[in-house]
Parts: sequence; C-alpha cells; structure tokens
Amino acid sequence: MIEDIIRDYLPGDASWAEGLREAMNYSVLAGGKRVRPTLMLETYRLFGGSGRVIEPFMAAIEMIHSYSLVHDDLPAIDNDELRRGHPTTWKKFGEATGVLAGDALLTFAFETAAKAFEMDADPAAVGRAIGVLAQKAGIFGMCGGEYVDTAVTGKAVSEEQLYYIYSLKTGALLECSMMIGAILAGASDADIETCRRIGLDLGLAFQIRDDILDVISTDEELGKPVGSDARNEKTTYVTIHGLDAAQEEVARLSSEARGLLGQLDGDAGFFGDFIKKLETRRN
Repeated sequence: MIEDIIRDYLPGDASWAEGLREAMNYSVLAGGKRVRPTLMLETYRLFGGSGRVIEPFMAAIEMIHSYSLVHDDLPAIDNDELRRGHPTTWKKFGEATGVLAGDALLTFAFETAAKAFEMDADPAAVGRAIGVLAQKAGIFGMCGGEYVDTAVTGKAVSEEQLYYIYSLKTGALLECSMMIGAILAGASDADIETCRRIGLDLGLAFQIRDDILDVISTDEELGKPVGSDARNEKTTYVTIHGLDAAQEEVARLSSEARGLLGQLDGDAGFFGDFIKKLETRRN
C-alpha cells in the first residue's frame, strides 16, 4: 500500500522535461525500506487517524529522503556510484540531471504535501504539518546536519559534534515522520513531543547501525559500496568507540525508544517489532 501511495503521487508526463521526470521517479522507486512513510502512517493510526490526509505527506517525506540521497551520492559529496544495488542517479543520468532531480524532488515534495489542503482535514493541522516538514528538512534539520558532516570531513570530530550531525542528518526526518502522523491525527502537544523524542532515538540508532554495516557488511548485502566512511575520512561512532560499543549504543537508544512508547496510549505493538528490525538490520 505504501509503495502504491508513493507511486501515485510521483509526477506524470513532463513534456520536454521528461528526462528530469524519469530521473526523479527512478530515484524514488529504486528501492528502500520506506522507514519514514511507514513510521508516519503507523503513528497516525496509533492516535486514531483513519483518513487519507496522511497520504500526500507519506509521499512527500519519501521524496525528500530520496532527494537527499541523490545529492549525497554526487561527486562533490560522497562520489558514490551504487545505491540499493543500482547505479546512483547522477551515474545513470549525468551529474547535472542528478542535481536537478534532487532540486525538483524537494520542490515537488511540498507541492505534494499541499494537496492535503484539498482533503477533508483540519487546515490548521495540515499547515502545522507542512511547517514541521520544512523545518526538519532545512538548515535546522537534515540539510544542516549534512552541511556539518561535509564541513568536518577529514577533521577531528568530538562526540558532541557527531551527535549533532546524526541528530539532524538522520534523526530529523524520523522525528518529522512521527510528529506529522501525530499532528494530523489530533494528538496532544505532549504526545507530539514524545513522538519527536522517539524519532530522534530511532534516527541516532539507525545512523550508528549504518556506521557498523559500513564496516562489517558487503557491497552485495548493503546495496552500496562498504568502507565509504573510511575512504572519505569521516569520523563515525565506530571510529571513536569501536564496533562493540557502537552496537551497545544502538541497543541503548532502541531501549530508550521503547520506554518512551510506553508513555503513549494505544497499541504500540507495531513499533516494538519495527524497532527490533532496525536494531538488527543487515542493509
């Protein structure tokens, strides 16, 4: 269902810009775990949401995530040629189209989210959700984290800086997903804040698990080149603390997220299983 929703909101025929549309859709449909729209949907359901207003936001968050990967893979940043077992967008369509595809996906994400105003929903809640989406994607969210990550490449990084990078680069969009699900379902401000904290814990755990897999996995299993952190001279949780301590931190953050879930009403069984899968994932 999530895959169908994402596909339904992608751009159709684009006339002379058809090549750009093709690159955009390729970037979004090249696979992925759909972690963010899944968290958004299940949070919406946790608080009693049942309408379709969540759908354009589910598509929008995946577009934003995909654009970030398209730009992350560019030669100016990570210079990766493989993503999810397929050529990266810039490698397949050219560097210029890769830049434009990312730009267009970010812009189209907000065009898509704005479609929620046309649905039978509280316009104030939709506006608040769009504001959260923008904040968590921008300088105070994912883009800010990506900038600091590139700025400190090849330099000594403190643990405080590393957590700042991880919180924004990876945590922000997971926070965003859960917050938007809660907002659109009419949750209280206190519950929305709890969802934000759960999303942050999951984001940190997710990124540290990525650090681990970059060391212990294979290109085939991970779907992208392993060892890229070392090649790009990036400090990670693993380089500071080692593999064992990194996995212990993933477990600690996952446990903390489960504890926060216990503060919410409703059946959170899905989230317990979901956290376990993220904690032990292999790709």
